[in-house]
Amino acid sequence: MTGLPGQTSGATERLLDTEVLRSFVAIAEHGSFTRAAKAVFRTPSALSMQIKGLETTLDKRLFVREARRVQLTEHGELLLRYARQLLALNAEAVACFLAPALDGTVRVGTPDDVGGRILPRVLAAFARSNPAVQVDVITGTSRVILERLDAEQIDFALVTVGSREVDSERGEIVHSEPLVWAARRGGSAKLREPLPVALAEPGCAWRASAIDALDRAGRRYRVAYSSDHSAGQRAAVLADLAIAPFPRPLVDSADLEILDEPQLPPLIDTHTALVFGAHCSEAGKALAQHVVEAFRALRG
Repeated sequence: MTGLPGQTSGATERLLDTEVLRSFVAIAEHGSFTRAAKAVFRTPSALSMQIKGLETTLDKRLFVREARRVQLTEHGELLLRYARQLLALNAEAVACFLAPALDGTVRVGTPDDVGGRILPRVLAAFARSNPAVQVDVITGTSRVILERLDAEQIDFALVTVGSREVDSERGEIVHSEPLVWAARRGGSAKLREPLPVALAEPGCAWRASAIDALDRAGRRYRVAYSSDHSAGQRAAVLADLAIAPFPRPLVDSADLEILDEPQLPPLIDTHTALVFGAHCSEAGKALAQHVVEAFRALRG
């Protein structure tokens, strides 16, 4: 029997088992066969056999076994991206047929910078499998969002927090990234005294981190621009009116640069926390799980 043009019979016969992929992802995320075995309720020897079979199927080495942990090879890193996508698609397909139909309205609260980066693709995927659910997104500062959560006006919130040890008590940390100083490329704001900074209103974790770092370093500064939206702070930086603290991924423009100078104190990492309301609906919990998986994919 001949295959389709451009295909080889060997390639078409090699199918990937989702259970094996689930074990592979667990090992990659835990960095250990022993810890991964507990997560997927199998023995380490069973996982080892699965990985050997997977490496045989793909004819590639996926892990390098070291003394205390296992590391992904280059081929392993590539497979990890595909594995996560395949598992997510598999779960979505099964949910379409077996999961109870969800309906109603889910209200999500988030700062504009977090929602703008993660929610578009999450909402698109969620809508495909849950067409009867309406999602309303409410933006604002983390402080205001938490107030609305406490008032039971939203189902769950994605909020920006600073100290993992202090703030994680209220919610689950689902993403972390470096906070850096950003300036207009070739601009002069970073040279002025006192240092002009663009910050959000009080209650913002980025603002608290920046002010604490500057005060500890004894650096003279002035708040030259205030805005509750990161777009406003970005505009001030692009106009060379000030520098600002941003998560590293937001410094993605050819017009911006990350400042790494001895005169500027380092900033602590910024974290995104998922916080549920007291009466979050089942649809809200399902959407929140999609959000967690999207953040997990970013780390990969």
